[in-house]
Amino acid sequence: MSALAPTLQAFFTERLATERNASGRTVAAYRDTFRLLLGFMVERTSTAPSKLELGDLDAPAIGAFLVHLEVDRHNSARTRNARLAAIHSFFRYAALKHPEHAAAIGRVLAIPNKRFDRALVSFLTRDEVEALLTAPDRSTWIGRRDHALLSVAVHTGLRVSELTGLTCGDIQLDTGPHVRCLGKGRRERCTPLTVEGVAILRSWLAERAGSPTDALFPSRRGTPLSVDSVQVLVTKYAAAAARRCPSLAAKNVTPHVLRHSCAMFLRAANVDLATIALWLGHSNLASVMQYMHADLAIKERALARTAPPSVPPGRYRPPDALLAWLDGL
Repeated sequence: MSALAPTLQAFFTERLATERNASGRTVAAYRDTFRLLLGFMVERTSTAPSKLELGDLDAPAIGAFLVHLEVDRHNSARTRNARLAAIHSFFRYAALKHPEHAAAIGRVLAIPNKRFDRALVSFLTRDEVEALLTAPDRSTWIGRRDHALLSVAVHTGLRVSELTGLTCGDIQLDTGPHVRCLGKGRRERCTPLTVEGVAILRSWLAERAGSPTDALFPSRRGTPLSVDSVQVLVTKYAAAAARRCPSLAAKNVTPHVLRHSCAMFLRAANVDLATIALWLGHSNLASVMQYMHADLAIKERALARTAPPSVPPGRYRPPDALLAWLDGL
């Protein structure tokens, strides 16, 4: 076995699991990155993964892998950069274990993130949200579950992974009704519920009749819904709601768009950015600045407070040189 294999194993068991105490989602993301990278190297070199050397993963090979992600797998620049971050983390660890490869490792670490255009966040209007929430058939168990899930997503702004991880015990409907979840970065937070959300969840919990450790939104088999399942049902109901609200047909509605919609409703209610960051579970205030850019009403109010310049319309034409000389006498 080459030096790469034990170093990679130690990276996951020592660095991620023991030293950093990384979350399961982080470990899974890093694992998927190296499964893709090793599979790419097998096709490139016809060498078994356990036989690959650390020197085989040089800067040209990593660069080719990043191109493969974008060209062949059609990954976005964000995904490409996330894969590169996992590779950089491993090579920083490998530099401590194998200083003899310091030059090659340095060249890999020098590979920069790719710049990309940052579009305005996509969100739904209140009419579009209302059409989406009325799309599930609430005469069925699935429809009532999906209606409750969509309502929680819109009113709380939880990430889709946080939604699927909710249990019945995470819902508090008595004094100070709220949803408790463990969010990104292992940050636990409480998100308040609206009166409408309390009524919907009270009815759903009575029908769900689960123990505190059971999934709040289970599948037919009783297991928690997967992230992909939530994406599928959101897409399905958005297509159905587009028949009632045609503007939805022009939007790519995802669970994260519902999160953005919650943030924009808070902005429309003049909630300050610090509160929105706490509401959504952001540790950095800069993360919510995108909602300032997307809020056209803020820009319109700023424009209304400005006075237009008192310049007559028309193109400037300089006076005739002779007339100007006469005026100067």
